[in-house]
Parts: sequence; structure tokens; C-alpha cells
Amino acid sequence: MILGTYWYFKFPDHLYDFRFFKFYPGYGGHADNSAELAARVQVENTGEFIRKLEKLKEDFKNTYLHLNINKNQLIINIGDYQLFDFHFQLAEEIEELLIREHAELLDSDIPFTIQSSKSYAPEREEFKNIEHRFIQMVGSDFKTNNAENYTIRIDCNLPLQYKKDFINDLTRVCREENINVFYYNDFDCKDHGNLMLFFSNGRQYKESIQKVDINSFGKKVRLLTQKFPLHFGHFGNFKEYPLHGPHVKLMVDEEYILNKK
Repeated sequence: MILGTYWYFKFPDHLYDFRFFKFYPGYGGHADNSAELAARVQVENTGEFIRKLEKLKEDFKNTYLHLNINKNQLIINIGDYQLFDFHFQLAEEIEELLIREHAELLDSDIPFTIQSSKSYAPEREEFKNIEHRFIQMVGSDFKTNNAENYTIRIDCNLPLQYKKDFINDLTRVCREENINVFYYNDFDCKDHGNLMLFFSNGRQYKESIQKVDINSFGKKVRLLTQKFPLHFGHFGNFKEYPLHGPHVKLMVDEEYILNKK
């Protein structure tokens, strides 16, 4: 699983600037659709261009690419429910290829008859269900450049005398499990405390994509319940809800993870 900074509802303003590609946001909810980067172009030699495009795609094994073809016209689509930086990097490199090929940008109002299509699926790992019910996968509100974040959240509580050691052990687990972002909110009440834990990564580039084995991470968190008197969920009522924080233990790309105060 890839955690970290992505875009779905809005374009990453001030980070990327495209000549050929347009961003089409996802809608979520009942409309449930992927976000897309799409370019409608005309090239001189479709076959030669597609061969170069296929060669380029080999460097982007985690992305989906789809082509609709009508003679020497193409609609190029890069889409997913989370567009990470490496999706936009692929679009940038396709744009460079289009410029070298003297491609023309086509008006979307011109009729387009699909004569053939080609799809290039990403090399995805085998799908695994999350085995640990205490793990929640959450998104975020908008951060810098309209970024969102895909994050693990765990709610728990324990006696305060164990809190520091528990947080230190979690930090060690994060380093073992390829997680570079760990922060938490808390609420301490007498000798007990509620915790809301967040785990993620930063921006994901093609040169340094981080993958997290969610069940391996969950197993190590579960093992900590044998070391500490830890219970999942929160005790008390809304007055004890853990809103104090965030307290940062590990962080990268902070402006894309946390709201500025």
C-alpha cells in the first residue's frame, strides 16, 4: 500500500504546469470516479509515437495509462483514485515527448471516433484485506497546493505511566515498516489518556515510492498490547476526545501533512 500525499479533488496548483494535459477531478460519493489527467492530441506517426510512449511507461510501473486511437489522433488518459506525484511526473515526460514529436493539441469539441484502444495496467501488488480492525484508513482536508493525504489512523487508550514508552516503541515500529510520518493527538485525564495516532508518508516520486505492508505494521502494533495495558478505542465521552496536538514524532513534507498554524 502507498501512503502519503496525493491529489483527487483538486489540481496541485503551482507544482505542475501542463500544455497538453488537463486535470479532471474525482467526485467521490455516489459519483465515485477516478481523477484523471487527459490529453487529446494529433501526431504525425501514431505507431512510432505509441512505441516511444510504451518505452517511457516502463519507468512508471505504478501508473495506469490508457489510449484511445483514431487514425493519427489520440486521447491519453492517466487516472486513479489517488494521483501521487509520480502520476504527474509521467504526464510531464509524455508532454516532453509530445513536444519533440511536434504534436498538436486538439479541441475537445471536435468529434472523435474510437477505432482502437490500448491499456497499460500498473504493476500492483496482490490485494490484501486489512486484517486488523483497529486500523482505519483516512484521507484529509486540503493542505499546501491542494494536497490530500492517505493515512493510517488508530484510536486507543492506556494508563499515562506507559504513554512515553508506548510512543517510543511505535516510533521504532514506524522506522521498521517504512513509515516516515507519525504524529498524534491526545487527552490526558487523571492517570489515563486517549490517543489518536496517525501514520503516513510524504510525497511519492517515481524515484522513491514507499510501500507499506499494512498487515505487517498492524501485527507489530497488536504485539504492543502484550507489552502495555493498551485498549483500542477511546474511553469516556466527547469531553475526553483527544484534540490536543498534533504532537510530531516523525515528519517529512510537513506543509503537505499538517495545517499551518
